[in-house]
Amino acid sequence: MRILGYLDHPVLKITVFKTDTRLSIKFENGDFEQTYKFRPTEQSNSLPELNKLLDEEFMNKVLERFEEMKADFNQTFQRNLPPPEEDEFPGII
Repeated sequence: MRILGYLDHPVLKITVFKTDTRLSIKFENGDFEQTYKFRPTEQSNSLPELNKLLDEEFMNKVLERFEEMKADFNQTFQRNLPPPEEDEFPGII
């Protein structure tokens, strides 16, 4: 796999990868990432053509999904990891 290039976005890091049989578009936002893999066609074989795929509607869905991922992770963290216990001793001044 090799990096074909990067696409500009104000919030996300977007990296395009290429293998012999597939293209991958990876979106990164902090600690979370989403990757979309597909077979290249004549219309989707270069960075400018791939950039056309990332229209406003699709990008809004990607950003919404990141928010859902963050919420899901925070919820499982709260359910499964107890909060730290407070010290029995008063704070040192």
